[in-house]
Amino acid sequence: MKERPIVSDQEMLRQQEFMKLVKALDARPQSYHIVSMGCQMNERDSESIAGMLNEMGMRHEPVREQADLILYNTCCVRENAENKALGNVIWLKELKKDKPELMICVGGCMTQEKGMAAMMKRRYPFIDLVYGTHNLYKLPEYIYRVLTEKRPVVEVMDIDGEVVEGMPEARKSRFSAFVNIMYGCDNFCTYCIVPYVRGRERSRTPEAVIAECLRLQDEGAQEIMLLGQNVNSYRGGGAAFAELLYRIDKLGIPRIRFMTSHPKDLSDELIAAFGELEHLMPQLHLPVQAGSDEVLRRMNRSYSREHYLALVEKLREMCPEIGLTSDIIVGFPGETLSQFEETLSLVSAVRFDAAYTFIYSPRAGTRAAAYPDETPYAVKSERIQRLIDLQQAISLEVLEKQVGKRERVLVEAVSTRDSASVGGKTPRGHMVNFPGGAELIGKFVDVEITSAGRNTLRGRQIISEA
Repeated sequence: MKERPIVSDQEMLRQQEFMKLVKALDARPQSYHIVSMGCQMNERDSESIAGMLNEMGMRHEPVREQADLILYNTCCVRENAENKALGNVIWLKELKKDKPELMICVGGCMTQEKGMAAMMKRRYPFIDLVYGTHNLYKLPEYIYRVLTEKRPVVEVMDIDGEVVEGMPEARKSRFSAFVNIMYGCDNFCTYCIVPYVRGRERSRTPEAVIAECLRLQDEGAQEIMLLGQNVNSYRGGGAAFAELLYRIDKLGIPRIRFMTSHPKDLSDELIAAFGELEHLMPQLHLPVQAGSDEVLRRMNRSYSREHYLALVEKLREMCPEIGLTSDIIVGFPGETLSQFEETLSLVSAVRFDAAYTFIYSPRAGTRAAAYPDETPYAVKSERIQRLIDLQQAISLEVLEKQVGKRERVLVEAVSTRDSASVGGKTPRGHMVNFPGGAELIGKFVDVEITSAGRNTLRGRQIISEA
């Protein structure tokens, strides 16, 4: 991995000046609403966007239609995500007819796709600002230009982005926080567009990551989630990811999690961390994508079925209670019935806590988009339903085995289904709902698991006797 430049302090000071300039404008938006689509890294980007908009004097408006500025932070990993984003943008055209002062901004991975920005400029002239993933930190400058030049701004950089430090932020949660440790991807899986829209791998320095974690700890964070397209490839300042984990663990933040991991880069040192680090939670998202060596080869995944199963065995030897989750693609071009059944057998062997399953979605510009694909969609739909049925049965069995256990739960929110209950995650990452009030949010509570549903657990709070 090449060391990537860090945006200079002078550039960030420049953007801070634009924030002040926007705030001083009489005809600026007073409120904003951000629609964040896709992965946790987009969620983290949206926190930075919100921080910048706050600095420009705007306030968050929870009702989209009532906001003066609406920003879509888009995803394009799958075709339906892109279609959803474009559908929402078209809907805003009608809203802007009734509210001409409305500012519409579109950024994120979709706009970074080759030719997408030019297409949007041509077909959707009512959009005020289109920017890409590599120049998000220039949002204040672009908003100032839109407001003062009275014309749309389209700015998408084709070069890889830089590592940006010092952007404002508006965290959604005080006690649970995302921390980016790296950006981009060098793997070039044949089905994946991420390297083309997020750029090549570049890591933050260990010092910058540690400083952010310390600040979050001072602000009351009880849990951090380290983020990267492939955290296992982290090489900030020459330090490997496992080394960074050991340093963060010493800070004493109660819970550390991370995602996403690539199996080819899962080192023995990182596996050992699950048995040695006090604050690293027994949870790992390890996408397998397919159970057939031939399909994995065509995907350019750089590992075999045997290697993946060996990693699972090592992980469970080191940490028997570790919860494993995965991503699985069904219907990759050329996948045969027997190759699909190899995926089913791998799922049966590994017994994931949960798996995110998808029918293959061709993305323009990736190698797999040119592969011949003769399998009817109806066949792919039947196959994925078989996979879903299998995984749901396994997930239920995994959850049922938790019944009777005593778990430490970090309470996240009041239940959306029962206002007299709250929910939070166990160390393994299972969601538990139990009777309680909003005063428990952000606190650790001991809970006895009393029953299991298809996706969540139920429990009761254990009250310690004085």
